[in-house]
Amino acid sequence: MNSPCLKHVEQVCSHGCCSNPLFSLPDFTTINSTSTTTTTTTSTSSACRKHFTTTTTTSFFPNTRFTDHESLPSYKDSLITFTQTYPKYSDTARVDRIRGQEYYHLSLSNRICLDYIGIGLFSHLQLQTHHPSTPSSSDLHSDFPFFNTIYRSVNLKSQLLHGGEGSPFESCIRKRIMEFMNVSGDDYSMVFTSNKSSAFKIVSESYPFQTSRKLLTVYDYNSEAVDTLVTTSEKRGAKVMSAEFKWPRMRIHSAKLRKMVERNRKKKKPRGLFVFPLQSRTTGASYSYQWMLKAQENGWHVLLDACALGPKDMDSFGLSLIRPDFLICSFYKVFGENPSGFGCLFVKKSMISILEDSCVGIATLVPAKNSSFQAQSDEEHSSGTDLELQQEQIVTQGEKNKGLPIEYRGLDHVDSLGLMQISTRTRCLINWLINALTKLEHPNTETKTPLIKIYGPRIRFDRGPALAFNIYDWKGEKVEPALVQKLSDRNNISLSVGSLHKIWFDDKYVEEKERVMTEGGTKKSKGVPDIAVVTAAINFLANFEDVYRLWAFVARFLDADYVEKERWRYTALNQKTIEV
Repeated sequence: MNSPCLKHVEQVCSHGCCSNPLFSLPDFTTINSTSTTTTTTTSTSSACRKHFTTTTTTSFFPNTRFTDHESLPSYKDSLITFTQTYPKYSDTARVDRIRGQEYYHLSLSNRICLDYIGIGLFSHLQLQTHHPSTPSSSDLHSDFPFFNTIYRSVNLKSQLLHGGEGSPFESCIRKRIMEFMNVSGDDYSMVFTSNKSSAFKIVSESYPFQTSRKLLTVYDYNSEAVDTLVTTSEKRGAKVMSAEFKWPRMRIHSAKLRKMVERNRKKKKPRGLFVFPLQSRTTGASYSYQWMLKAQENGWHVLLDACALGPKDMDSFGLSLIRPDFLICSFYKVFGENPSGFGCLFVKKSMISILEDSCVGIATLVPAKNSSFQAQSDEEHSSGTDLELQQEQIVTQGEKNKGLPIEYRGLDHVDSLGLMQISTRTRCLINWLINALTKLEHPNTETKTPLIKIYGPRIRFDRGPALAFNIYDWKGEKVEPALVQKLSDRNNISLSVGSLHKIWFDDKYVEEKERVMTEGGTKKSKGVPDIAVVTAAINFLANFEDVYRLWAFVARFLDADYVEKERWRYTALNQKTIEV
């Protein structure tokens, strides 16, 4: 991986905008260093974080509880307080201009997209420019104006050794992705996959579990991709282990994970594969990158799951110290319009020789039918070898797509904004939202019953932009997450649902453990059911109106009859009943 200069990282911290959680060391003590500059930077960073947390906690609605959704302060008044409390948020005004110009469909549809996390390749304006007749998002999946994907079964090892760069079109996209991810082509090879699950499956079918028998994962939520990895690995003889997470903040149980990671000094055999996400895409919990260093020191191969990382997080200084053996990321097409896309699997070139032969499915990107690039490709193909050579030279020279009629405007916007602006924006929005949600309380209850319960970190400088929560009625009974999702969708707010697992309860949380057992879940993990939750993800294009509207929607549940009213309203409008 390319290494951004340390000077830049120090400037980020000294301005009170330490870029992201990857620079912090929440699970380990600080690395020993003789550098006075590093010590000063760490001290300044700690003061910055503490000041941010204190300001957030004390500045918004001090000593206030909202028991009626009609008593919430107006959007205008809330925005004024928000910008006064977070003056650096105003430095991100360029994001609002990009949103208004390139993603104007968000305002036209009046829809808030908080249901997926990741990075888009293109902008909506770019989509309309190339394909103005597209009537709806349902058409984009099958006929997108830039590229389509085809799938083929190949031997991954042979593909990495002898497959080459593919077509000039695919090579161009690969180079742009590697540049964006700050990954060097000298050290890594990359293949496209249909999605994250496919990438994990490819690794599980190719990794040498016969000699490196263990698989250790660190996820506080259920994931189809991880389940695929675990199932396939077990079939190939892997011994699967998982980290556990402490209730209620979902911090890693460090003592247990350290014991699983550390090598038995009497055994010098390779340990296996350590799969690490750095950040939970469900709870927003962040983990120190030093867990990867610890794993490497103890003979593990490391797979870094970068799918939940924020835009430009790969540019952080901490990650430049880590050279994982595998890295997986994914990209969707257009934010708020088409979340389909592809996955990317990076393999360190020094790892290729130990991979086992397996027939796996990888994706190949081809120009979409009737696209402008397809037209140029056909013309060049008919014109003979000279034009083909010319096209290859364009790619080889590394021009950010000059000569090729395709732009990655979504990636370009992220690059132009940079790590500081993006992390500052999402940090302010997610922490304001958490603070606002915790101020909602049921009326006329002696126990002062809170409306919601948040799982994972609360107000923290270094938390991620994802949030997991549940809504409880005035009797203390959980409102089913699926119902909350249906009602939010009716209010033009797209949320998601998920489930938390691998939860460890300390003895002091016996009563809460019993309550979780009573509420039940989808399946059990060591006797503790998984917890179904509502999830929201703050994309870098989100704005204050988005989080305010989510807050106002959740506050509607303070009305004890809200769900019944919505059921009646739906029936009256549609002349049919709905299962809830």
